[in-house]
Order: sequence, then structure tokens, then C-alpha cells
Amino acid sequence: MQNKYPGNRSGFGYVTISHKGVRIPTSVGSTQYENTFGGSGSSRSFKGLSGKIPAGYEHRPDLISNLYLDTPAAWWVVCERNSTFDVFEALNAGDPIRIPISL
Repeated sequence: MQNKYPGNRSGFGYVTISHKGVRIPTSVGSTQYENTFGGSGSSRSFKGLSGKIPAGYEHRPDLISNLYLDTPAAWWVVCERNSTFDVFEALNAGDPIRIPISL
């Protein structure tokens, strides 16, 4: 399987948002990001695989990313698509997980 995910968010381009009066660049919401993942955080437009986190991969978005996306560098994609803010509280073995795929 060919790696289709850049190692960092810059590969998806940037948009700028304002948070507490500070301008912040982010890839979430950029055209390339939305086209690849079907909309940030939206389960209605989710395009990908659904399953459960295997034993031994709990709290490790890097290992999950490497297993399903062929690169540990896309750990942030796993976290973003599963609304994970704290990997030590989420991503437990047996929990449902969504893995994005390219369109």
C-alpha cells in the first residue's frame, strides 16, 4: 500500500482561523484536507473504515496510524477523525475507531 498521507499537516495546505484574537494557521478546513477526509469531524460525510482498536494499540495513535495508513507520522489524522484530545483517556483497546481513506 502506498503512503498517501503527508507526515505533517502542511501537506494539506493551510487556512487561517482566529482564536482569542490570534491568527492561527491550520490544515483542518483547507480544500485539500476536506477533499481527502470528507469534512473535518463530520460523521455524516466520513469516508473510511470503521472498526475497533486492537489490543496492544491502545493510547497509541502513532501505532494505529502505522497499522492502517502505513506511516506513524499521520497520528494526528487518527486523533482528529476520532475527536481525540487526550490519548490517555481515549483510544482504549476495543473502542470504536474511524480510519480515513483517500477519495
